[in-house]
Amino acid sequence: MEKKTLKKIASISIAGSLLFAAGCTEKSVKEESLSPKAAEDKKEYSVKVTDYHFDTAANMFAYAEFELSGEPLLEGLGVDLDILDPKEVDQPSKFDYTAGIEAYEYSEEAMYEVTEKSGLGLHLINGPVVSEMAKEKGQENHEVLAERYYELADAVGYPREEIFSNMFPTLIEYSNGDPHYIMEVDTEEYASGDGDTYVPNYQVNFKSLRWDREKMDKVLNPAAYGGTFLKQTLWAGDFLGGFHTVDQDEELEGETPNDDKDENVALGVSSPDGMQGMFLVEGIWNKLNFIKQGLFYNGKELTSAGIGSQYDPAKGFVYLPHKIEVEEDGNDLMPNAKSMKLADSRSLLNDQWLMLWPAAEFYGMTDQRAENPNVAPSFRALLDGNPYPSAPKENIDKENQNDIESTDPYSVNKDVLLHVFKNIDAMHFNNDEGTFVTEHDGSKQGNYVDTFQAGYTIESLRIFQRAIDGLPVGYASGESADGLGTEEGQRAIELIKSQADFIIDELIMENGLAAKGYTIGEGEDSEESLQAQLGAIRGLTGAYLATKDEKYRDAARNIYVAMDEKLWNEDVKAYKTGKDEMKYDAYTAGGVAAVFRVAINNLSNNESDKEQPEALEIDTITSRYTEFFDSVIDGPSLEEGMQASEFWDTGDFYFNKGKLGNTDKDHVPQIQAGHGKYGISPVLLPVEIKK
Repeated sequence: MEKKTLKKIASISIAGSLLFAAGCTEKSVKEESLSPKAAEDKKEYSVKVTDYHFDTAANMFAYAEFELSGEPLLEGLGVDLDILDPKEVDQPSKFDYTAGIEAYEYSEEAMYEVTEKSGLGLHLINGPVVSEMAKEKGQENHEVLAERYYELADAVGYPREEIFSNMFPTLIEYSNGDPHYIMEVDTEEYASGDGDTYVPNYQVNFKSLRWDREKMDKVLNPAAYGGTFLKQTLWAGDFLGGFHTVDQDEELEGETPNDDKDENVALGVSSPDGMQGMFLVEGIWNKLNFIKQGLFYNGKELTSAGIGSQYDPAKGFVYLPHKIEVEEDGNDLMPNAKSMKLADSRSLLNDQWLMLWPAAEFYGMTDQRAENPNVAPSFRALLDGNPYPSAPKENIDKENQNDIESTDPYSVNKDVLLHVFKNIDAMHFNNDEGTFVTEHDGSKQGNYVDTFQAGYTIESLRIFQRAIDGLPVGYASGESADGLGTEEGQRAIELIKSQADFIIDELIMENGLAAKGYTIGEGEDSEESLQAQLGAIRGLTGAYLATKDEKYRDAARNIYVAMDEKLWNEDVKAYKTGKDEMKYDAYTAGGVAAVFRVAINNLSNNESDKEQPEALEIDTITSRYTEFFDSVIDGPSLEEGMQASEFWDTGDFYFNKGKLGNTDKDHVPQIQAGHGKYGISPVLLPVEIKK
């Protein structure tokens, strides 16, 4: 195999298919322990990992919030992203590096672990779209997927021969697993780099990065595959949100959907990013068809969903149940479902909003309605028949009753999206109380309101309203534009306002904090929780952005100040998560990152604010951001902290000389060196902080 320079490899965050397998060197570099930075600045507290159970939904949710609190946040603050460099630690400032390098790159790499490397799910080779293509062409699935990857590479001007090897592209992801690697990670040299650095084999050949299939919980859960869908669509929107020149790989914003008809213009903001975007969309497309064709439940059996615009919950619920157990077919290399069995028929609010959010993001990306002027030209070009099919004209006009069944990306996503939206309204919204309840058993609503879940339902509805009304989503979801004023969008605003009012009227305690929850007929909980503050702030800020009503911003600001005053521990540099305890899971970590972001962007002091609390000064918020990442995410030693491992994207380079394991001498080990015999994936682990 021809050697490539580090500069070239470092620009490629793309994985190929196991169809293009290459040999994997059996030898592995022997790791040697390093003296951690923690030895130099010993902390008076511990951040111990409490278990190694990987929660797919929580991790993917957290990393979505990390992503949005990374480069998009910095860019909005006017930071020149080109000056960020993983080798230049804490430059141009500690906050810039923490957000733009650590949070952002942790987010990207964790997505690839789940969707391309670990094997945590069913294999894309068995996807409905792949199978249909194979049937039409009279070929085997593996032949069709191989050809398909070549087509996608051609569409973005990516060399076919540089597609990486031994990828495990997931069709749909399981709910959890064990993130430890099951064999020695192949850290031998693949390519030489600048100075004394090199690129290890595992960066281009994923064979040594699998997880133990026996330790996977082979369950399909909407929050898990929905959370992964959220990561996939946010990054796909970033990677495919423009064009590039073929000869210079120079990014072009794009002027028309026909720009890529020029032989020197291709899809994607760059060739390698475009390729990764194509892999993400290919996975989403197959996943959505798989979901629509068999993961819905009608009260009697697992079934397919119908046309979303014509679905009426009053005639019988067709919804996504909480758990479906999968029996695999025994093929560990390319597993397919032999059978599926309903294990928990409840509709949980957490599952539904974690499907609504990504489906809304993807709707905004694939929207082909002529009256929507806010879709990037490159997205229109993506769905012009090459490489992805356009929607039938019946599905993109202003009429709903003429919609037809179609498997194209826009139509199938629209069907799933509208089923989920209508079910959140019909099954989880208590009209008498004006609030969302956490569960519905298929026959009746529950009576508990969880503040975190209710707040994030508001935010998901905000993204839905923007997408359905033709407003920018993705990284631009805070931008103003003229909307289409659809019936669904109007209903979403009604739900947002009602839930936000309920938070203000019923969930704020005397001490200024939000209650953990509320039992209908009994009242609010007295228990304090950090998650409640995060959900309330996120939801109220979302309501403010959706309605421009200042009362929601004021309420969010007040809760933020109370949270900072009553829960922040200055010694540990972290928030208490409950009464006299600090137990962080990925949901909590993601919520903290999100609240720092909305505090900076939307809640921080401005000249018109009568009150100017110190907690809402931008310098204070950015300081909290970096301190929290240092204490909780990275941790005080190599054995502590939520981020289990890292590699060159965040500065942990591989050197030909010296010891491997932690070359940047921070508190996060390289993937082959941390938490186990063969190392561990770069994902988030739950921790408990103790003094």
